[in-house]
Amino acid sequence: MSDSNTTDFTNPSTFILLGIPGLEAAHIWISIPFCTMYAIALLGNFTILFIVKREPSLHEPMFYFLCMLAVTDLVMSTSTVPKMLSIFWFNSREISFSACLTQMYFVYSFSAMESGILVAMAFDRYIAICHPLRHSTILTNSVVAKIGLAVVLRSCIFTLPYPFLARHWPYCRTNIIPHSYCRHIAVVNLACADICISSYYGLFNLFSVNGMDVFFITVSYTQILRAIFHLPTKDAQLKTFGTCISHLCAILALYIPDFFSSLTQRFGHNVPRHFLVLIASVYLLVPPVLHPIIYGVRTKQIRGRLLQLFFHKET
Repeated sequence: MSDSNTTDFTNPSTFILLGIPGLEAAHIWISIPFCTMYAIALLGNFTILFIVKREPSLHEPMFYFLCMLAVTDLVMSTSTVPKMLSIFWFNSREISFSACLTQMYFVYSFSAMESGILVAMAFDRYIAICHPLRHSTILTNSVVAKIGLAVVLRSCIFTLPYPFLARHWPYCRTNIIPHSYCRHIAVVNLACADICISSYYGLFNLFSVNGMDVFFITVSYTQILRAIFHLPTKDAQLKTFGTCISHLCAILALYIPDFFSSLTQRFGHNVPRHFLVLIASVYLLVPPVLHPIIYGVRTKQIRGRLLQLFFHKET
């Protein structure tokens, strides 16, 4: 492995990930919460998939979307965290150019899918609360499948330029990526060319995809909150409001770090690099950990089936 920052080469076949620059001495300690969160994410999301598959009564739109979210969380975290842990534990920093671009594509495409699924779930909650009698006729299984397909196609298409542009640029200065995974802007910053197109496309994608999703989620939950205040009893209002607040917390846990990290990577020149990398890395793990808790454990049907499963095992 080369440790040189100025190697004469063109388009290297291998990149070197530094992990969290400036905190190399603390990599072992940093790996503990990362590993713990990853284990919780795996356990929580696989449990949701298992329970929904096993229980026919849960085969309805809300839980179909929840399963889509669980799969997305599993793929997004698994595409990055094992490599991060290998850096933290074994100093295994090398990654091939093709693997780097593949990781980049998976991270951004499944992040966009996650955003799209949250929009679909917000729409489902809007129909369930504001138009409960029409819920089963509007969100049929075929409509849910079409929504899921649209989310996947949108994410795959909008993410495709990331690795395409990254492969297009010439790399002739260094192959050392000061990051824990192949984040698009961290990779293209190594190019010895004008990367304005990559930077502008990243901002366009951030505001056109995530920005529009935030807009639609805001509209849905505004309508939901208006409907809540028209519920007949205070108990019903508080119960529904508490559910909405927990969902909004999960949504904010996805969008706030994403917008913060993307913008500060480009414009936050005075922000310490290790802080930016740490935020960008944690961002990949917080939603997969929170979603099974907020959408799963706090959902009455999932919680009931989970308790029933353990109860039968004990007896």
